[in-house]
Amino acid sequence: MSKSVTVSAGTESAVSESAESALLLEHVNRSYREGPRRLDILKDVSLMVRPGEIVALVGPSGSGKTTLLQVAGLLDRPDSGEVWVAGARCSNMGDAERTRMRRDRIGFIYQFHHLLPEFNALENVALPQRIAGKTRVQAEGHAIDLLGVLGLAERLRHRPGELSGGERQRVAIARAVANGAGLLLGDEPTGNLDHRTAEQVFASMLALVRGKRVAALIATHNLELAERMDRILTIQDGVLSEQ
Repeated sequence: MSKSVTVSAGTESAVSESAESALLLEHVNRSYREGPRRLDILKDVSLMVRPGEIVALVGPSGSGKTTLLQVAGLLDRPDSGEVWVAGARCSNMGDAERTRMRRDRIGFIYQFHHLLPEFNALENVALPQRIAGKTRVQAEGHAIDLLGVLGLAERLRHRPGELSGGERQRVAIARAVANGAGLLLGDEPTGNLDHRTAEQVFASMLALVRGKRVAALIATHNLELAERMDRILTIQDGVLSEQ
């Protein structure tokens, strides 16, 4: 039976819970205007994801999964409610500070890998680190470590066109957390993969979550994979519940 996801009320309790979580949403609401109509996409949504935990987000198309991920990832602002990432209250941050949080604290993965085709796997993972100020040696050393965790130690010098779909997606996962992001948000990251490849990508993602203590919230239509995650959150008509 499903149950509502609740988070304790009160500023003191919120600060305490945010300190132990990578992501905390408190009573978040988000709506959009479509002509004269108001569409309520998220309705009083609360959730917490802790370091080292992988949580599935399931629901039919149009139920609010992508909007929830965009709010959690600071790509969209809620109409009301609070968003905490890595213990920091984000709802009142300015655009520049939110951009820094996305760069340093949050990693995104999507159905398509969006790798740069002219760079190899190592360079694709090192590049965001170089932009953030790391030296080439530091960036490549960390990239080698991440790609090794994801089973790609032998594919460092291969460009995306020389990699399989699953390998490209694992490079994208490494790139997403390359700057030390403690929160990984995935929007159907195995949606374009066949069953066997999806299994391999999920296993690699799970190894990263456990080994690097990353928190992951993964929207998926793959119920078989969802059932292997730590928890399943279901969103239906903007209302979030936990199985």
